[in-house]
Amino acid sequence: MRSTHGAAPTAGRLAGLGAALLLTFTAACSSPDTGGQDGDIGPTKSGSTKSGTAVRKPVPGAAFDYQLGGPYTPPDQVRAVSRDRTADPVPGLYNICYVNAFQAQPGDAVTWWQDHHPDLLLLRADDGHLVIDEDWTEPLLDISTPARRDALMDIVGPWIDGCADAGYDAVEPDNLDSYERSDDLLDVADAVAFATLLADRAHEQGLAIAQKNTTDLLPHRARVGFDFAVVEECARYDECGDFADAYRGRVFDIEYVKADFATACRTWGEDLSITLRDLDVEPAGTKGHVYRRC
Repeated sequence: MRSTHGAAPTAGRLAGLGAALLLTFTAACSSPDTGGQDGDIGPTKSGSTKSGTAVRKPVPGAAFDYQLGGPYTPPDQVRAVSRDRTADPVPGLYNICYVNAFQAQPGDAVTWWQDHHPDLLLLRADDGHLVIDEDWTEPLLDISTPARRDALMDIVGPWIDGCADAGYDAVEPDNLDSYERSDDLLDVADAVAFATLLADRAHEQGLAIAQKNTTDLLPHRARVGFDFAVVEECARYDECGDFADAYRGRVFDIEYVKADFATACRTWGEDLSITLRDLDVEPAGTKGHVYRRC
């Protein structure tokens, strides 16, 4: 789970944080090339499935459960669920596969990058130090050039393929907004370019793809190929209307504060799928677990 506004990490993502803290790299990295400027990022490629006609989009307003902290039997009436890519989908529901696509997930994935591409795939500052998302202790992926984005797709692409092979209906790539934590080494154009590669891969596999948070990318949603949105705390930060207009109600909103949930239900309950969850999105039966819907 990644909130653009600082929601707490899930229990599953806390595992292995120490490994990220211990990352050391000896290979030097050249300064990253620029990945383009905001604004004109180029037209949609001919022949792609940007319209979403080859994939199944979620039903607007479908009751939703956000299960990133661990899988469990969804409550009655739930018709869509998001789970980590390492978990199995739920038979009979619309299943969304969570992938941490713009930052290095602590644990095995970080070790893989360290062993094979220490100087290419992790973003470094001019002094050679890794650029870290301090809230999550996660190194940012270096999506600053086409070559680096292609190399990253050799890793992230198979994760998306795995979601399809497991039987998921859609993919939810997280940390679209990592450029905001990049010390100005990345920009919106870099995020759009990499997200487009992710969308192409998802559509090739018959998966829909969600825009995760990040209102700055709404103007680029058609070029990228996003099919729907998964957002956190859109009521708290007055973003629900923007997402609702962009995706015609195909929006799954997760609120973490009861008052914000009440506001969301009162204002957007007939238009969006709104869920109240605990910050750590704990599984049912676990202390602290909270689940409600409008």
